[in-house]
Amino acid sequence: MLVRVTDEAIDPGELATRFYSRHPDAAVATFAGFVRDFNDEGHVDSLYLECYVEMATRILNDLGNTAAQRFGLRAWQIVHRHGEMETEDPIVFVATSADHRGEAFAACEFVMDTLKTDAPFWKREHSGDQGQWVTVKAVDKDRRERWSTEGLDQ
Repeated sequence: MLVRVTDEAIDPGELATRFYSRHPDAAVATFAGFVRDFNDEGHVDSLYLECYVEMATRILNDLGNTAAQRFGLRAWQIVHRHGEMETEDPIVFVATSADHRGEAFAACEFVMDTLKTDAPFWKREHSGDQGQWVTVKAVDKDRRERWSTEGLDQ
């Protein structure tokens, strides 16, 4: 399975080990993202991530296929959580496999930069009895935009 959007816990170590064993190509890059215990305003206790699973799965699949074409990937995988999560819980795992490290790293970074702005996930951070929806940050938009300005966008 190339894309999985799940409300169950994910284990990035297990996912990476499984990916490495199936794709022992010349270069494999992985990324694992975790729920932070802070934001710009202070401490975060938990995160609720809402999504429309079918749409998110389709968009992540399109994103993985785009990365594969742009960077000549041999294989890729994206796993993303949704639902209620505690700080330090894994939220996303991305793996890319290519003939050379540059392409594997770039593809992994491209997937994460694009996922942060384009995938239909909505985050609500909780601190004590307070909660707030998280908006896309300017830095994330800038990271996404650089893929367009480098002539790598569609």
